[in-house]
Amino acid sequence: MKNVISALLIISLGISINGAAQTLSEAPPAAAGIDAGRLERVDKLIQQYIDSGWINGATAILARNGKVFYHKGLGYDNTKTKSLLKRDAIMRIASQTKAVTSVAVMILYEEGKFLLDDPVSRYIPEFKNPVVLESFNEADTTYTTIPAKSEITIRQLLTHTSGLHYAQIGNKTFNAIYRKAGIVAGIGTEKLLLSDVIKKLAKLPLAHHPGEKYTYGLNTDVLGYLVEVLSGQTLDVFFRTRIFEPLGMKDTYFYLPSAKYNRLATLYTEDQTKHAVAAPATMDINGTFYTNYPASDGTFLSGGGGLASTAYDYAIFMQMLLNEGIYNGKRILSRNTVRIMTTNQIGDLQLGRGNTFGLGFEVVTQRGSAASLLPEGTFSWGGMFSSSYWIDPKEKITGQLFLQIYPFSHGAIHDKFKVAVYQALNN
Repeated sequence: MKNVISALLIISLGISINGAAQTLSEAPPAAAGIDAGRLERVDKLIQQYIDSGWINGATAILARNGKVFYHKGLGYDNTKTKSLLKRDAIMRIASQTKAVTSVAVMILYEEGKFLLDDPVSRYIPEFKNPVVLESFNEADTTYTTIPAKSEITIRQLLTHTSGLHYAQIGNKTFNAIYRKAGIVAGIGTEKLLLSDVIKKLAKLPLAHHPGEKYTYGLNTDVLGYLVEVLSGQTLDVFFRTRIFEPLGMKDTYFYLPSAKYNRLATLYTEDQTKHAVAAPATMDINGTFYTNYPASDGTFLSGGGGLASTAYDYAIFMQMLLNEGIYNGKRILSRNTVRIMTTNQIGDLQLGRGNTFGLGFEVVTQRGSAASLLPEGTFSWGGMFSSSYWIDPKEKITGQLFLQIYPFSHGAIHDKFKVAVYQALNN
């Protein structure tokens, strides 16, 4: 009798004998241990930002133990025509792409293609003998360098401690250096090839010696090219065959099929009063940025920011990670690989929020948890167009808020969104 009861509990919780393997299914909030009345504060929060004219709309999805208790599109895709933003709208996920690329890298790690502390130059020879910026002349963008103390390792690329900076959205010095060399952030660009850009990047100076600091930069774009080198496949093909198709992610692409162009959400920007207005076809973001880049036949496959996806598709990906690497019977990573990806990999280096960084994710520390409602061990990141996600192994929650606006002066909505979710927990 005891065995029968245990079996029924396993089935009811959606847990396989081989480990946590919940698949997503919609359920009322109560089934996920959520107070439906208190959950209404999520709607009120987002509607307040819409009514204030700070955002046009949002899509959001929340799940607990695989039960999707909230999945909505709110507000407008077009504020002038009042066309609604649907919950299956395809959104530019920008740096949320980094998590997918990091998973791809770790798939190859599990296959024995490399070790984490291997120098990346072993696989991309152009990175041999890196140099570090010593001085920069702003007047003519010339600079001097010194030899780096060590080679860049793959672990340092995964943790943003390599010394690489960001193009277009980095600091003034590296924006200038990268722009002069034709290095781009990889989204909203004209037709370029990943291999060409990464090989040029490899010869440019680092912001600091590898391993000395955390500097958010083009590390994951380099990792995307590493995936291509080690797998013999283009990054889009590797993503599709090794991650998206096994998981059942049907709406995630670098460049959309033409039949799905009409589902791409409108990108917004801010006017001088910090209110949302539809973005023009091109914007100057330290270079020409093409607003509708996913709805094209582009060629640049940015592992650091190039994907477009939906709230539900990305929720599947998050659930796989919450399930310790498995979803719907398809194992993408081993549970111990997910463990090291979500463990402090940068020692005492600081992100500035009291948290640490794993292999591709910010990880909430005890100190970070004291400053928010997110439990220690929660891992997360976000995207340039004001999107954010988190995966909470303690409460078994995955959460996602997608906006489509850049720049954005009202980013507090993301922390308020998390508060509105956690205050609604009943158990």
